[in-house]
Amino acid sequence: MKMAHRSAFRHGGGTAYLFLLPWLIGFFGLTLGPMLGSLYLSLTKYNLLNAPRWLGLANYRQIFTADDYFYRSLAVTFKYVLFSVPLKMIFALLVALALNKGIRLLGIYRTVYYIPSLLGGSVAIAIVWRQIFAGDGLVNHFLGLFGIEGPAWISHPSYILSTIVTLSVWQFGSAMVIFLAGIKQIPADLYEASQVDGANKLRQFFKITLPMLSPVIFFNLVMGIINSFQVFTPGYVIGDGRGGPVNSTLFYTLYLYLKGFSFFDMGYAAALAWIMLIIIGGFTSIVFVTSKFWVFYGDGREGK
Repeated sequence: MKMAHRSAFRHGGGTAYLFLLPWLIGFFGLTLGPMLGSLYLSLTKYNLLNAPRWLGLANYRQIFTADDYFYRSLAVTFKYVLFSVPLKMIFALLVALALNKGIRLLGIYRTVYYIPSLLGGSVAIAIVWRQIFAGDGLVNHFLGLFGIEGPAWISHPSYILSTIVTLSVWQFGSAMVIFLAGIKQIPADLYEASQVDGANKLRQFFKITLPMLSPVIFFNLVMGIINSFQVFTPGYVIGDGRGGPVNSTLFYTLYLYLKGFSFFDMGYAAALAWIMLIIIGGFTSIVFVTSKFWVFYGDGREGK
């Protein structure tokens, strides 16, 4: 009997691995393998034309000690993340609360608000955005109707980053749908009990809605941080492909791209990519570690 059970277990395990085989091939061939290759290239001098030449940690030393553009790109990216992530989450939450009022044609509104999240990362949308905020674009034309002279949004270093942040906030649909799903899971009896106790709408929002939504906020925050650190297309298209005026849109990924595919220094670009991986991992870890203080799962557990 034991031998039969052992044989069945082996047979079942083999079947499971057979079904997992496509994923395993993809993971080792398309994810882990290229990652290890990138790590090796980050320790070499490689220009895509000649064989890699071993340098050790020279690329990393140059990045941290002699590359001003590295720190400039980090500053631009951090500023973008600092503004775009919270603004997008706030806007998405407000729209989700508005759509949770039981309005008619709710499905159509969800679709309309979600479309920008599907299109916002495309080159076409970035080109449209560039035209809207051009000196003679739609925004300045609208301001001109009220006698206001609009600034040069995409050619002035003080304004161009704000236009890209606005584009990011406009892509709130994905976070909004997740917030809306979380809001609908909040038990209605909590609001009814709070009304009996005399709580107004504002107090209900801070004492019930936000705590019960904290797992959803946690998820959207993590995804928002990861995606914002990887912003590329708006900076490339709106910022003329070189970082805009005085490098005001020189995002980290754009600088990585320029080093690898414009200057053909792929080893250096690989080192930049690994530094970005560590930075994203660090910020994500901070969110996970601090989540135990503010994420509430509704069953007496706090975030871990």
